[in-house]
Amino acid sequence: MKYIREFRDGKLARKLGKAIAQEADPGRRYNLMEFCGGHTHAIFRYGVQNLVPDNVEYVHGPGCPVCVLPVRRLDDAVELALRHDVILTTYGDMMRVPGTKQKSLIKAKAEGADIRMVYSTQDALKIARETPDREVIFFAIGFETTTPPTAVAILQAEAEGLANFSVFCNHVLTPPAIAHIVNAPAKPGEEAVRIDGFLGPSHVSSVIGWAPYEPAAHIFKKPVVIAGFEPLDVMQSTLMLIRQINDGRHEVENQYTRVVTRTGNQKAQALVGKVLELRETFEWRGLGSVPKSALKIRDAFAEFDAEKRFSLTPKQSREVKSCECPAILRGVKKPTDCKLFGTVCTPDNPMGACMVSSEGACAAYWSFGRKRSAGSAAAQGAAA
Repeated sequence: MKYIREFRDGKLARKLGKAIAQEADPGRRYNLMEFCGGHTHAIFRYGVQNLVPDNVEYVHGPGCPVCVLPVRRLDDAVELALRHDVILTTYGDMMRVPGTKQKSLIKAKAEGADIRMVYSTQDALKIARETPDREVIFFAIGFETTTPPTAVAILQAEAEGLANFSVFCNHVLTPPAIAHIVNAPAKPGEEAVRIDGFLGPSHVSSVIGWAPYEPAAHIFKKPVVIAGFEPLDVMQSTLMLIRQINDGRHEVENQYTRVVTRTGNQKAQALVGKVLELRETFEWRGLGSVPKSALKIRDAFAEFDAEKRFSLTPKQSREVKSCECPAILRGVKKPTDCKLFGTVCTPDNPMGACMVSSEGACAAYWSFGRKRSAGSAAAQGAAA
């Protein structure tokens, strides 16, 4: 298949590894944050870390949409399902994420809540059409990639007069998160995370383009390279970042030229802008409150806003004790630094979102590295 095998070629990977080793200054370290969980999985699945010098370090970032959703918002979804007798629809990964006291949506379903896994917003709309006597809520999460379908669903519901359909909107934005990561002070008891450059999100950038990252790159003097998700994409982007760092440049470059343009998908952007608008602030797991980093439903479509249709009670939410998922999302710790990893916390019994999601760092370590560190022998993949 074109653009798959070509970007998993072992010989090319080794050549890129040699080029990176030649250009990486042995007298310094290069701390590169991969924003997307897809990049983390590519690094581990194909053994990318083993093909680059030891002084090139990949720092895992908050680029997993399931992982960054704060516990409070998950608790709100559980409340909607249990207290209001609605049909709550959601993507599969969200079903098993533990909330306060480890209460997940799947546990709420076991208690009698009508919670259904869907593959798309269209599935949720179909349920609303087929059950006009029930309120149907779509639990919307994700970065800019999954935001346009939510906007389209609201427009369809309005056009069809689906008065029993609403959306619990939790869509977040990547450029403000990148700016927050490099600008936020270290938390008490933690060392500041040093980041020299970013592997920018690829699927997100196919929607918003790469121009929105320019302010963060210029203001904070951190280079950004929009990187595809295949192992050779990651390695080529790593080489591009090293060259920028060596030259003292801090620009946005686009490695993923086969998909991403500077302006992105303007039709999708227009749909989102028509239905959704910026929140003043929004809480991210691990990052805390990040200004203008999320979207809410515009007042013109308030009838489809679950937060306005249903009352939600204030609550004290908290992470599972000793779970290091928040620190992992900040890049402060790795999964192997968490004492729960691989013992109490496994894919069969996840203690945090980072082990649940298919894009979570803990899931990547478990699937492709188990308890081995990022620099040790992982899956050989591209090196074979």
